[in-house]
Amino acid sequence: MQYQWRNQNYYEVNDMNQNWTYKKLGEICEISAGQGAPQGEDKYCDDGIPFVKAGNIEDLLNGLDEYKIQKVNDSVAKSHKLKLYKAGSVVFAKSGMSCMKGLVYTLKNDCFVVSHLAILTPKDVMSSFLNYTLNFYNPNTLVKDEAYPSISLADISNHSIPVPPLSTQSRIVSELDLLQSLIDKQKAQLKEYDTLAQSIFYDMFGDPVENEKGWEVKKLGEIALVKIGPFGSLLHTSDYISGGIPLVNPIHMKNGYIKPDYGFTISEEKKKEMLPYLLKKGDVVFARRGEIGRCAIVSEKEDGYLCGTGSLFVRFIKPISEVFVLYLTKSDSFIKDLVSKAKGATMLNINCKIVEDLRLTIPPQTLQQSFANKIEAIERQKSAISKSIAETEKLFEYTMDKYFG
Repeated sequence: MQYQWRNQNYYEVNDMNQNWTYKKLGEICEISAGQGAPQGEDKYCDDGIPFVKAGNIEDLLNGLDEYKIQKVNDSVAKSHKLKLYKAGSVVFAKSGMSCMKGLVYTLKNDCFVVSHLAILTPKDVMSSFLNYTLNFYNPNTLVKDEAYPSISLADISNHSIPVPPLSTQSRIVSELDLLQSLIDKQKAQLKEYDTLAQSIFYDMFGDPVENEKGWEVKKLGEIALVKIGPFGSLLHTSDYISGGIPLVNPIHMKNGYIKPDYGFTISEEKKKEMLPYLLKKGDVVFARRGEIGRCAIVSEKEDGYLCGTGSLFVRFIKPISEVFVLYLTKSDSFIKDLVSKAKGATMLNINCKIVEDLRLTIPPQTLQQSFANKIEAIERQKSAISKSIAETEKLFEYTMDKYFG
């Protein structure tokens, strides 16, 4: 079914949407900006009202409870003249680089909101319908200068969107809510499997730092080679191309696995100069700066990728299950121990010596393999769920396009 915009006042698809009319956001919403954030940790408390900032939006969209972010009490709110915005208000960034992301969020509770965010409180439109509409017609299209991104409240107020009767809004929202609920449940299942995998690790091996089960302990440098990624004159910005050999930097490590960016790669010619830094199946890659503790396992698919400047990798020379090592390095106590050894005042970083001196518990090989087999079974289940999520997301996108495209 094809949807088309008309030049003047109506948006229609065959006979279905003849009653959809263009309305300015200022006609159907109260539009405002939040207030400046109170400065100082002493201005925030554990039992106040959430204060939503631009940096919170992505986490909130990923399911973080609003009462987990910073909160302020009545006294601070009064002294800073903060306005309380109603649950159901739709917010998005209107200034700073955050507004280039175009993230749209609906408040679940009454909240205070920072000045970098625009707040749209619905009057003559359903809150959920407004959220879906703004997600489709991304707010960042209103940014005029990407070098200094901002969106004026006037431009937001004058921006027109197609609005159907309330009965149609309700039907569309119900359909999209159902699909979004399915996606959320499937993603929750993935998190449950991740929790199960880490739980199995602790049940079988105990805490890897405390080593209450008394496993053999070796320094990592005794059983592996540790090598830092290329830096300095070895690799320049001009060496990066699209569609070549991917690099593995911390940003490409997600939940223990590598998610390459094919727009950030090197050529086959450059690869030949980088042979000592190419990854092999079974290597474990560590973030060496910034988010210390982030790591990923190199699968057969990533064999031959380049270890990036911001990473270092471990290549085992003694028999050990890389799956066991991955979950060991993902454990809270291991990460805490690694962070405690990291150097740097403004940005934490680790080097080869720090990693080589790390002490690893080494359970029997048979037990490591048994654990790897259990994880393999879990990964098969996760793969099936991920496929289902992709199919549901495709249906969601089709439905959004059907109504708004």
